[in-house]
Amino acid sequence: MRFSRWDAQGNVYLLTEQAELTADAVRAAVAGTDGILQVTARGADWAEIVIWNPDGSTAELSGNGTRIAARWLADKTGADLVRVRVGPREVVARMLAGGEVEQDMGEVVVYERERVAGLDVTAVSVGNPHAVVEGDPADLPLIGPLLETHPRYPNRTNVQVARRDGPGEITARVWERGAGETASSGTSAVAVAAAFGHEEAIVRFPGGPLKVRFEGARAFLTGPARPVD
Repeated sequence: MRFSRWDAQGNVYLLTEQAELTADAVRAAVAGTDGILQVTARGADWAEIVIWNPDGSTAELSGNGTRIAARWLADKTGADLVRVRVGPREVVARMLAGGEVEQDMGEVVVYERERVAGLDVTAVSVGNPHAVVEGDPADLPLIGPLLETHPRYPNRTNVQVARRDGPGEITARVWERGAGETASSGTSAVAVAAAFGHEEAIVRFPGGPLKVRFEGARAFLTGPARPVD
């Protein structure tokens, strides 16, 4: 199976145009990365992808994954604007200078804060599910697996533990459904900024910062994506 290897602020994905993939094949090939991006169809300025988690499950959306797919296609075709479809969701990505990409992630829904497993949790939908806890990011290894599989979330959820550092400044760690802790997450950056009520924010993960801004309920995410030798 032929792959290219890509990095987006510490989120490392394998990308392939392999026509057929199975959960078993993904688990065998993932090799310590954060998943596999399977390009199932493409044109000069659009691509359809499936996002595979390391455990062989699939994800509804990935901000870093769609940014990688957009950058990959732009490098091939020279397109400045790329549409990446994941199931019913479409992310529109605009190429910027220096390898940065700005993505229109679509509308975000923030739900009322609730008490889950003794924690104050804000659920956020970014096309995929998130559970945001305001607290010390160092507590993620305990909170992440607890909430991911909690009965409150029958289909499991992504989990973020985040701290406000100042106006528009956030530090966060993320526990991704089906992957465990990852160095960063694009949809998690959007979820945290939305849960904290910021119109613009820099969200700093161990893998590096991502920028988020909102126009109404619509989120825009900016960050890099680059091939790894």
